[in-house]
Amino acid sequence: MCVLSRGESGGASLPLRWLTTSRLLFSSWSLLSIYAAFLGTWAWVAHGFSLESTGRPGADFAIFWAASHLSLQGSPLQVYDHRTFIAAQLALFGGFAESYALPWAYPPAFLLLLMPLSLLPFGVAYLLFAALGMYLFVTATLSVSRLEKSVGGFWRAVLPVAALPSAFIAVIVGQNSLLTAALAAFATRWVATNPARAGVCIGLLAVKPQMALVFPFVLVAARAWKTLVVAAATALAVTATGVLFCGFQAFDQFVLNANLLRSSLIDHGGQHFWAASPTTYAALRGAGIAMLPAYTLHAAVAVLSICAACAVWRSTDDTRLRAAILAVSALIVSPYVWHYELAWLGIALACIAAFGLNGKWLFGEQAVLALAWLLPLYEHFNRLAQLPQIGAIVLLLMVLILLRRARSAPGEYT
Repeated sequence: MCVLSRGESGGASLPLRWLTTSRLLFSSWSLLSIYAAFLGTWAWVAHGFSLESTGRPGADFAIFWAASHLSLQGSPLQVYDHRTFIAAQLALFGGFAESYALPWAYPPAFLLLLMPLSLLPFGVAYLLFAALGMYLFVTATLSVSRLEKSVGGFWRAVLPVAALPSAFIAVIVGQNSLLTAALAAFATRWVATNPARAGVCIGLLAVKPQMALVFPFVLVAARAWKTLVVAAATALAVTATGVLFCGFQAFDQFVLNANLLRSSLIDHGGQHFWAASPTTYAALRGAGIAMLPAYTLHAAVAVLSICAACAVWRSTDDTRLRAAILAVSALIVSPYVWHYELAWLGIALACIAAFGLNGKWLFGEQAVLALAWLLPLYEHFNRLAQLPQIGAIVLLLMVLILLRRARSAPGEYT
């Protein structure tokens, strides 16, 4: 997919730089225009998002807002009673909630964090939540990738990050993946310069623990002991605070609900769910592999991914490579990853683009980046298209090019 061009000296062939700054900025402006047109058309067809049959943005955020409302009007423990919580969602959102009303499967710490949401009207709270998530995601991604040095300025770098399809999908769904990705990026940025602050960011990922599985391994590989201790202490403090506030029964119910969702969605959800989950497990289950062999093979791929991440963190202190391999590995390791979590992939895309746009593309990188850039759209619409699950393959290709990048000297082409 990548065309070669011969160097002037007749030496080794170099990748043709078809992904240039001007093309990146043009495509970003074009995407933002498409997003605006899509939302405008959706709002018009849905009569201002008032028609239940057409849905509306923020479907997952509605679950967060309903949890806040039930906690403030009743008690936090009621949120973990799936019958009570689903009834609350239906009472608050009517027909909008019929297709997505689910048990609450987040830990008490996250419920505590969301508690103030319903003090604001749903629409206002959703817009503020989305704006905060986008601001933190863009800021964190730019701080770790230093993309502005490659595209000629801060605001020119903001544009392609804000226009990422993965970020747009996270906003439309109303998920917390922009916030968790920002925490991961900030943590990686501060490991070397402010290990305590990095540890706090990692510890806060206790609100979505499956996305923090890789951090302990890479911190040990990098001998970042202070960060590791602060992260563990913060995670324990956040978890304990949530449990004390919501009640000890809330933690037991959280485990029960999480197992219920794992069984109903991951293990037995069928192609409708596996088609939107870019994991090795989902790809294998969608291909007809039984549950136990699928979990076993997923675990093997996860171990290889963790080893790759540790190798990069041990061999270099370049925050771009560290953040990129961490983000990709986090998506590979957990079997419970959905299309909106690919906001984490945006960190890796920005970091690799920062290398390439500086005139240092390695062979094949641009093609893999193009696939990874499109992957969130593929996963989002694949629930309807029911095409083969390619997410795991694309993520593994990202790991390979990052390992290759880590082994390459600055400016080296292979």
